[in-house]
Amino acid sequence: MGTVRKTISLTDTQDAWIKSQISAGHYTNDSEYIRDLIRREQERNAALEAIRAGLIEGELSGEPRHVDVNTFKTRMMAKYG
Repeated sequence: MGTVRKTISLTDTQDAWIKSQISAGHYTNDSEYIRDLIRREQERNAALEAIRAGLIEGELSGEPRHVDVNTFKTRMMAKYG
């Protein structure tokens, strides 16, 4: 996987935060910290897309039907303990 050099601008507060994370041993350098932020955002977006897809699937699945909560709980306890 290749790398691309980028130049970014940060506030003094943001730069101090990154430096504190590096000093605490969480990251070895600024680039590692920024890459981790991007990975986390990608994972968060993927999770949100999965939720959106589930909501759409639910909306398209038809009219809601009544569920007896006690029967449901009993069935789940029997299945999963």
